[in-house]
Amino acid sequence: MKKFRMTAGLAALTLVPALVLAGCSSSGGRADTGSDGTSVGTTADTPKITIAMITHAAAGDTFWDIVRKGAEAAAAKDNVNLVYSGDADGGRQAQLVQQAIDQKVDGIAVTFAKADAMKDVVQKAIDAGIPVVGFNGGQEEALAAGALTYIGQDDKAAGVEAGKQLVAEGFTRPICMIQEQGHVGLEARCAGIKEQIAETEILYVTGTDMSQVSSTLTAKLQADTSADVVMGLGAPFTLAAVDVVAQTGSKSKVGSFDMNADLAQAIVDGKVIFTVDQQPYLQGYESVDALWLKHNGGFALGGGGAVATGPTIITPDTAAAVLSGAKQGIR
Repeated sequence: MKKFRMTAGLAALTLVPALVLAGCSSSGGRADTGSDGTSVGTTADTPKITIAMITHAAAGDTFWDIVRKGAEAAAAKDNVNLVYSGDADGGRQAQLVQQAIDQKVDGIAVTFAKADAMKDVVQKAIDAGIPVVGFNGGQEEALAAGALTYIGQDDKAAGVEAGKQLVAEGFTRPICMIQEQGHVGLEARCAGIKEQIAETEILYVTGTDMSQVSSTLTAKLQADTSADVVMGLGAPFTLAAVDVVAQTGSKSKVGSFDMNADLAQAIVDGKVIFTVDQQPYLQGYESVDALWLKHNGGFALGGGGAVATGPTIITPDTAAAVLSGAKQGIR
């Protein structure tokens, strides 16, 4: 499997639609400007296409608000009709993909967290001539299923980086708290941590029931006083862990994956030691952009491989720099 880490190249590609607009005008090479001298015309003049974005989002998970905001920004720029939907159940998510195929959409962006449920219906989309982009979860599975590209992070690599950070900070007994059993990306994150720290213990909680998340972690910390750090795999669950640690008087620290404004503030305040950010805004944005580029020029973002949006470690030293973006709902 090909893997590509894109930095400057990724930024350049995201500007393609804007350059098409801003760099060309009927009078030559200048962009049209308003009376105040600023550029106008920020929507692509290409024919409108319809893209379906279908996720495995569980109700109440704010992570997906950030993904959607990125997708909507790209859709507005690219003259795309974005149809957004999601379901945490793999079978129902597959039904949403089938509905998109039946509606003859021009492209599908889909998560592969429930990869077994996705592979057959994704093949149907490809057979129907609909390009598919995988994003957010299931990198290897998405590419194996024939996705045009995969936008996101390698979750195993993200777990390894988190494990290295924990080792560097002296932790030896992590609890890795998985909020959705069977989610390939979440399982891979904990596996990456465990690769670095063999004593890592997996704790399964029910992410759709925050009271159960808190009660399960409370019972665990009361029963196991040797745990020195709890790793949440999403901002709402990490923040719940912060409350549990405070309420139980546990000496455990709290680390995280992913981010929202409250979590960024918690890092700034020293309540969370770090988070591993996969930049979900970019995942939504680039998934739409990749499908637009496929329709307009036949471009293959990622060259048939993956486009990395993470992992990026955010610590108390760097959290302030991203806090503003988090408050805007884009980090």
